[in-house]
This record gives sequence, C-alpha cells and structure tokens, in this order.
Amino acid sequence: MLRRRALALARTTHPGPTLTVTAVAVLLGIAVGLEPWRVAVLGAALIFDHMSVGFSNDAIDAERDRAVGRTDKPVAMGEISARTVWWFAIGSLVTALALTLALGLPATLAHAVALAAAWGYNAGLKNSVASALTYAVGFGLLPVIATLALPAPALPVWWAVAAAALLGIAAHFANVLPDLDDDRRTSIRGLPHRLGLTASIVIAWGALVLAASVITVGAGPTPVVLAGLTVSLAVGSLGLVLALRHGVGRWLFLLVLLLALVDVTMLLLAGFRLVA
Repeated sequence: MLRRRALALARTTHPGPTLTVTAVAVLLGIAVGLEPWRVAVLGAALIFDHMSVGFSNDAIDAERDRAVGRTDKPVAMGEISARTVWWFAIGSLVTALALTLALGLPATLAHAVALAAAWGYNAGLKNSVASALTYAVGFGLLPVIATLALPAPALPVWWAVAAAALLGIAAHFANVLPDLDDDRRTSIRGLPHRLGLTASIVIAWGALVLAASVITVGAGPTPVVLAGLTVSLAVGSLGLVLALRHGVGRWLFLLVLLLALVDVTMLLLAGFRLVA
C-alpha cells in the first residue's frame, strides 16, 4: 500500500516536464559559469519548484480530471487524496524557495515570481487569455534566475530571456492541444481554446522556430548555432505538417521538450555571452 501511494505521488509531480525543466536550468547554470555547488542547488530548487506545480495542478484539477475520465491522474483515480497532495505541494514550494535563498536574494525573488506565475496558471489563469503569458513569464525567468545566482548577480542578455519565453509559449500550446476537447467539456477557455486547433498548432511550432532564430541572431551564426537552427527548422516543419494532417497527441509535447533542449544547448554554447 505504501509503495503504491509513493508511486502515485511520484506521478503527480509530472516527472517528464519536471526533469526537463530542471535539466534546462542546470544547463543554463553551467552556461553562465556558476560554481558546481550553485549549479547543484539551482537544479534541486527547480526540481522542488516543478514538483510543487505538478502537485498543485493535480490537486486543483482533481474533480475536472475525474469528470473527463483521466486515468493518468492519481488524485482523480482515488489512488491518493487531494489533501495529501496539497501538503506536498506546499512543502515543495517552501523547499524550492528555501534552497534558492542560498543563491542570493535577487535569484530568490526572480524564482518567487516564476513560481507565482505557475501557481497562478493552476489557480485559474489557465481559463483566461493570459494563459500563455504565465508560461512565458515562468520560462523567461529561467535565464534570469541563473545569472542572478552568480556571486556577483547580473541580468541576462535580452535574447536569452526572449528565447526562453518563446519556448514557454510553445510548451503551453503543445501541452494544452491534446486536451482541448476535454477542457471544453469542463469549461476551460485559455488562449489556445479561444484561437482553435489550427492556429494553436502553428503558434506552437512557430514559437519554437522563432526561439532558435532569436538565439542565432543574439549568439551569432557560428557553425554549431546554425546546426541547431537547422534542426529546429527541420523538426518544426515536420511536426507542423504531421500535426495539421494527423492531429495532436502527447508526442507533440514531448517533441517540443526535445526541441527546447536543442535551443537550450544553443544557449549553453553561447556561454558567458548570456550575461548582459
């Protein structure tokens, strides 16, 4: 029984996105030259960050997930109580910010804003035209948190923030698209729902390609950066065609996360140029 509850709790953390975003944060920390211990703390803080977001999402959406028959949601399936998940959500939130304090107050304040955007999305902004803005803010602040975590806190270059925000927009649309019908049944009307399937597919892939283009302009057209841009253009075009012809599924979100890592690798290779 205990093992089953532990597995259910682990699933409510949304492990795929949690590990991916943590990897992005760690890569950014390495890129800007953080000391190893600072990189480790940053990674740990982001793990608890996204665990708190996953927990709160499933706790808030339990009734809605149950109504549409989501079998991949442990709280909706009754495998673990919403009350338990809420306690873990709050504990993870506090732990995330406490860890970031070791990196300095500026980094902690930026992290607090990013968390507020993510929790705000879960709490109701997902049902508004500002739904994509919360993702843009949350992702856009990742390079800000990384550079503010330096011993001498500094802001990142504009194009790093812009590229990260665009990746957030792509992630939002890709994450929502497979659930459009279920969301409509439970009266969720975020920006993708208002724009419709076709426009949302175009925006998701367009944001990814634009992010790679922004990095190329900012970092300079080196061979490796151009290779990353080429991969983004190729995969983005293929994904766009497949989605328009055959519809969307969870594969879309996974592919967006993969391309996000390609873009982050481009940022990584920009190194200290990420610091303004």
